[in-house]
Parts: sequence; structure tokens; C-alpha cells
Amino acid sequence: MATPQLDFESDVATRIYRCVERRGSAAREEVRDEVRVEETAGAKPPRSGTESATRLSVAEFNDHLDELLDAGALTERDGRLYVSPDADTETHETDEFEYAIRPADEDDREAVAELIRDVAAEGAIVVDERVADAIERDGALVRLNERESRMFFVAELRRGVAEEKSEGAGGEGSEDAEDGIIGWVHLQGFELPARSHTAELTVGVAREYREAGVGGTLLERGMSWAADGDYLKVYQNLPATNEDALELLDEYGWEREATRADHYRVEGDLVDEVQMAKRLDGDE
Repeated sequence: MATPQLDFESDVATRIYRCVERRGSAAREEVRDEVRVEETAGAKPPRSGTESATRLSVAEFNDHLDELLDAGALTERDGRLYVSPDADTETHETDEFEYAIRPADEDDREAVAELIRDVAAEGAIVVDERVADAIERDGALVRLNERESRMFFVAELRRGVAEEKSEGAGGEGSEDAEDGIIGWVHLQGFELPARSHTAELTVGVAREYREAGVGGTLLERGMSWAADGDYLKVYQNLPATNEDALELLDEYGWEREATRADHYRVEGDLVDEVQMAKRLDGDE
């Protein structure tokens, strides 16, 4: 299943969903202003800019929007509409801090892109520079439509708990990760039928929160999401110098499928690329 199949009761509901999904988030009036219909009652939406179009009445628009909210396709928070992936928030605890893993939304885009670039700057996950470019260029972090599936989960520090634990241990609390995002897992599905059973997975954690199990928990969440979406295989390409990530993937049963010699240049040195993959259907 490379991309979600939109199956709503009306064409207007589908267009409302697409508007919010494309924007990342939007206010009700922004969506109502964009999703217009022909003035003729019962006519289909206009197909060209030359046809007369009008906004839906507030009551009619709200009826279509309520369909999406009730179905869980969209959610509303602080006056903004967001795409709502079918996934819950999970809370985890270490000896030093507590964090939650939850579906990312548009409010996280800037923080996620910044963290991805920080990790990529270490030469750890070269491919993620492309991911950061994509989410900054596209205008939306999560994409769930007929053409593209791009899902993010984030690990978010529960700051109050973390500070209490740090102070209780004689520390002063962390001043890093001011936005609370300390890690991510990203899954990219593909529209092409020949690759619709695969998803690219990348995972990263802020340096100061590594070696605490956050990366493994994010990895498990990402693989679970992919399996629930009927993907048969996830994969990731890494520089051979990223020994910590390779060890983590090995620990979770990933296999080394191939190595491409001198595929990256990291800090002036040529570095091999290791292609890792994990079957999700049990057929190793």
C-alpha cells in the first residue's frame, strides 16, 4: 500500500481533506474560501477558472467538515485543521527523562527539519538532508494522499518530568531541545506499483539523548506503522561510518543487502554506503 486511498462520502469532503493535507494546517475559513462549488445547486465543482464558483454556506461546509472530523481523517486544535493519522501517543520513561512518541503534525515541521539537519551534519544519515529539503520545500510535513505517503513520528521530551529527574539526580536540567523534539522516525511510501510494498525509513535522535533507548523505540514505532499499512519491507541506506545506527538496525533484525563502495564523501573521505532492510511479513 504505497499511498492512502481517499474514500469519503462526497467530492466536497475529499477536496476539503486535500486542501488541509496540502497546506499542512489551515483555518476553517481558509479552507472554505478555497473549496468552492458552482452556483447551480447540485452541480459538480468547477473545472476551470472561467466557470462561476461560490463558497459553500457555513452550515453546508460544516456538514462536510464534520464528516471528516467524525471519521478521524482530520482533527482540529486551537482553531486549525490538521490531517489526523490513525495513531496514538505513547509515553516512555528512562532513568533520566520521560518522553512521548506521537504522530507529527505541521506545528513540528520547523523543529523536525532543524533536528534532521543537525544529525545529517554529523555525517550520520546523509539521505536525510534530502528529507529536510523536501519538507521545507513542500509546505507540509506529513503527506497522506493518493500520490504520496510521508509519515513522521516524533519523540517529544516531557520537560517538566525531565527537569525534575535531572535536579533530583543533582543536575541542573537540560537546556537543549527547547522545542521538546528530541528524535524522529520518517517513512516514505511510493506510488509506483513496482515499489508499493516498500517504504524508506530513517530515524534519528538528538546527540544528548542517545544511548537511552529512544532510537530503538522510534524504530519499533515506525516499523509497526509500516506493517499496519501493509508494507512488506522497510529499508534505509547509511554511511558505513555510522556504526551506532548499523548496530541498532542489526539488533532489530535488519539485514545488510548490499554495499556500494565510495558512495559518499564525508568530511573529505570517501565512505561506503550500506543498504539495510527488514522484511515485515516474516519472510526473511
